[in-house]
Amino acid sequence: MWKPNQSGPTTPNPTPEPTRPMPPSPSFEPTRTPAAAPTASGEQAAIGKGLYIKGEITGSESLFIDGKVEGSINLPGNRLTVGRNGQVTASITAREIVVLGKVKGNVSATDRVDIRAEGALTGDVAAARISIEDGAFFKGGIDIRKPDSKQGTVSAPVNESHKATVQA
Repeated sequence: MWKPNQSGPTTPNPTPEPTRPMPPSPSFEPTRTPAAAPTASGEQAAIGKGLYIKGEITGSESLFIDGKVEGSINLPGNRLTVGRNGQVTASITAREIVVLGKVKGNVSATDRVDIRAEGALTGDVAAARISIEDGAFFKGGIDIRKPDSKQGTVSAPVNESHKATVQA
């Protein structure tokens, strides 16, 4: 048993050597960072609930609004999400529009408009698809456009405010 104790003092010397290779493991983290970078590019810009913007917003990335915006929003090919605290009074153009908060103004989407149960939209909608969840508020007209052509439209005016109902 004395031999392992004698070899024990020699083992602490090899022990620091394995801890030296540990710093290369943090060097692997930068290789993980580029892997995280593509997910960062998939993220969206945000306007927090403490911000108020008056004017024109244009961009080439998706946007999440949880604050107040007045004016116009133009995000061709991208998604606009109005958060639960969001209050938007604007003309909106985007690929996809999701309403969780309040929107006043005309909305145009090349793909779809989605009004969630907590959301409220007052204004005309022009889109290829529209989804209104049960409990959502919508007042305005709906112009369903074919995805292939922007000129061929089917119009369904709505003149009264309605609590949306979804039928399965």
